[in-house]
Amino acid sequence: MAQHVLRFWETKFPFVKPMKRAGGRRFYRPADIAVLATVRRLLHQDGYTIKGVQKLYRETGLKGEAAPPSSGPATGAGALVAELERAKARLDAVLGRR
Repeated sequence: MAQHVLRFWETKFPFVKPMKRAGGRRFYRPADIAVLATVRRLLHQDGYTIKGVQKLYRETGLKGEAAPPSSGPATGAGALVAELERAKARLDAVLGRR
């Protein structure tokens, strides 16, 4: 995702708050990535507007929205986390870690 998009979303969505490291660098934790993936899916795939996502957050806190849609192949934050876990398992196997 483009840096300017992340900065814009930080101004529009109060729940997008990455950790800030030394020198003001932003650090996005896995939970932050899941939230960003949910926002992206809501805006680009589900057809929400920025105001719509803000309203959804106010009303529900985006509870249950981080899960991928039930129909079709897994997409969104759930699929991303699963893919990252598979990649980590492959790396651990190659490096001989348990």
